[in-house]
Amino acid sequence: MKKILSALAIVLALAGGAAVYLGTGARAAPDSTFVLLDGSKKSTADLKGKVTLVNFWATSCVTCVAEMPKVIATYDKYHGQGYDTLAVAMSYDPPSYVVNFAESRKLPFKVAIDNTGAVAQAWGDVRLTPTTYIVNKRGEIVKRYVGEPDFAELHKLIEKLLAEA
Repeated sequence: MKKILSALAIVLALAGGAAVYLGTGARAAPDSTFVLLDGSKKSTADLKGKVTLVNFWATSCVTCVAEMPKVIATYDKYHGQGYDTLAVAMSYDPPSYVVNFAESRKLPFKVAIDNTGAVAQAWGDVRLTPTTYIVNKRGEIVKRYVGEPDFAELHKLIEKLLAEA
């Protein structure tokens, strides 16, 4: 009887693990409006059709500044394949600092300023920077990183998502 219960427990554990592994765990990105540095707006719906990295950051965040060359390199590597990046500056970041950073570093992707904090709130009450989300072509969040991502792992995920229909 003990062997049967042990075997049953193993089977159930494996089945549960398979369900977690096979399930995407993806959830729809929250409805948000991003105000870009040029004053134009982009919505969450605009993310659909591309794999998008949404990066919450601040000019005062040492890790954010340090990871930015890798974020740029990732954008440059995959942009031609249907990948995009949206950098969202936190509400406490002075807009003039954000503009200066984006211009002096020649950021090649769109930069938004979350003046009210509403976007950070909608995306899971983001308070720590950097916080990075990967959104698939269907507009679903598939991964969240708090702190600098492992960029080798991130690149593998981007390649997998770009290959999906």
